[in-house]
Amino acid sequence: MNISIAEALRSAGQILDRAGVPEARREAGSLLSFILGKDRTFLISHAEDQLSEDAVRRFREYVERRAAGEPLQYITGVQDFFGREFRVTPDVLIPRPETELLVEAAIELSGPGAFICDVGTGSGCIAVTLLREIDHARAIAVDKSPAAIEVAKLNARNLSVADRLEFLVSDCMDALDSNRYQFDLVVSNPPYVAEAMMAGLQREVRDHEPLVALSPGPDGLSVIRRLLRDTPIFLKANGHLIMEIGFDQGETVKELIDDDVWRLVEIKPDLQSIPRIVVLRKK
Repeated sequence: MNISIAEALRSAGQILDRAGVPEARREAGSLLSFILGKDRTFLISHAEDQLSEDAVRRFREYVERRAAGEPLQYITGVQDFFGREFRVTPDVLIPRPETELLVEAAIELSGPGAFICDVGTGSGCIAVTLLREIDHARAIAVDKSPAAIEVAKLNARNLSVADRLEFLVSDCMDALDSNRYQFDLVVSNPPYVAEAMMAGLQREVRDHEPLVALSPGPDGLSVIRRLLRDTPIFLKANGHLIMEIGFDQGETVKELIDDDVWRLVEIKPDLQSIPRIVVLRKK
């Protein structure tokens, strides 16, 4: 059956709207743009063009998946971060705009040739972006998930930084030797969602993104505690630790900081003025 771009988008938008998908028409447009390899302007200017049978079949399949709650990024396999396209799979957390603030803070504190450790690298978006933005920087990216490491390696190759980025399967920094590794900067977007908060997350997050990258357990702070405790021996004098925290964790994290070890430089707010990025300097 022949169907135009406009008709396909109208029908898909209605299906997604009934399924409770936010911005249903926009999501439908993103899916069709991906299938056709065209931008939104093309969809508008060619609204009456007929879709091929294969495009219609794929579009219906993708719309069904999105209506069932699967995130758009896992369907298309890509997500934009800091102006670059990263591959993502259900093995890694989908990069978010808040984490770009962490990258910005890291860039401000890093000079050419910086040696960086990214703890819980996931898709590799933080480490890869820092290597693209900081001249001659090198990095170690660690993650407890071997599957996540493979995704990060792919992104490192696609974005031409694989020669400056070493990968290691490790639970936090357990597999690192402080006699071998001394970093200028340690960065992390750790799992920080408290166990009791999981049920209240969007279904796209709760049911599809990897639990290990979302929640470390009851209070959401166990990995943050480990970073505060274990990072200092891996940092050079006056080195920095930068980490993302949950929306309600600012005051609690302040209380966890050992003033004999760390100087709290700042806690940067996100775009909603929520304390989000903790910047610490080793004393």
